[in-house]
Amino acid sequence: MTKRKIKAVLIDVVDPEVPKSMIERRLEELSCLVNTYGGIVVVKTIQKKALPDYSTYIGKGKVKEIAEIAKKNKANVLIVNNILKPRQIFELNEILREAKVEAWDRVDLILKIFDKHAKSTEAKLQIELASIRHMGPRIYGMGIELSRQAGAMGVRAGAGETNIEVMKRHLRKQELNILKKIDKYQKIREGQRNRRKKKNFKTVALVGYTNAGKSSLLTALTGKETYVADQLFATLSTKIGKLFIPGTKYSDEGQYVGGKEVLISDTIGFIQNLPPKLIQAFKSTLAETVEADIMLHVIDINDPELHEKIVCVDEILEDLGLHNKPKIYAFNKVDLIGPKNLFDPPDENAKKTTLMKAGKDTVELLGWSDPKSRLEAMFIIKELGNLYKEFNPIFVSANEKMNLETLIDTISKKV
Repeated sequence: MTKRKIKAVLIDVVDPEVPKSMIERRLEELSCLVNTYGGIVVVKTIQKKALPDYSTYIGKGKVKEIAEIAKKNKANVLIVNNILKPRQIFELNEILREAKVEAWDRVDLILKIFDKHAKSTEAKLQIELASIRHMGPRIYGMGIELSRQAGAMGVRAGAGETNIEVMKRHLRKQELNILKKIDKYQKIREGQRNRRKKKNFKTVALVGYTNAGKSSLLTALTGKETYVADQLFATLSTKIGKLFIPGTKYSDEGQYVGGKEVLISDTIGFIQNLPPKLIQAFKSTLAETVEADIMLHVIDINDPELHEKIVCVDEILEDLGLHNKPKIYAFNKVDLIGPKNLFDPPDENAKKTTLMKAGKDTVELLGWSDPKSRLEAMFIIKELGNLYKEFNPIFVSANEKMNLETLIDTISKKV
């Protein structure tokens, strides 16, 4: 399945009270995940239910309808935008078997993306661990299938349960072996962190929803080259760059003294509806975040769901025991909401002139080339600044290197 391009039918089961705009955004994010994996979406559909179906999550009638849709559109995967129980995924696959369609839940898709993007040995081990923890409970369904096969062959009852226990032991042994290997990487990282502490290096961890621009901001601040793509989960491994903050400038010599070096780390982005076990699997990578002095929460200012995603990231940080860490909110991609000279000071010549000839040059000189865009951008900035003022909000563009000096100054004061 993973070697051929997937053609997916997407379905989301939502409460009838959920607004249409939220449903569309949920399906759009799932569609982006499919694109990140390298597949294509052929159909998007929803099922409005106050309570998911106990057996199949989406209801047997809907499953049969999807089987017909899949045949018609030559789809080979059904992706449910939720986390399914082992019995539910088993029942879905049983019904869809004839249509040659495989059922995945949201976590299945994310794990496949992780597996595709993993570069380092440590990241691959963490993904293997997460996969075992997610797939392990599904041996319930495999056990049922084995029982049926055993019954058909005239084997005594209980053979299926015996096989379940064998598989459980096998998976547990695999998990312990992976944990031992991951522990070696954890000790190496711990040694590196201890050496930094001895040198009194202060550390800043970039956190945020996936695709908020963390990797771009790391590169803009430190020059550390990282893989940057307009995809969800483009970064899985930890990257660390060094930011030099100048101290006091000697006016006679033109040199800075008393400067300091700050280490900035970037790791996996967060996303909604991830089970705690999946987060726990990446805890060794997230250790850089846990040990940091400051959290730099990167937020895409253009995201229509930015408030919900801020809450999502903060909840995950709370799960990791980081809710009391000092935080700075960095609203990224401001170049997409206003002119590139948004933070430039007013032109001094324009200040001295009370009367100027009308024309294109005058408009540009005054910084009014796009007054509506500028006014709208400043309104958005003011509104977000007031709403999140306790987190020292800074508005930047990593791509255009806009207002980075203000961000660096804020980091300097915090460390």
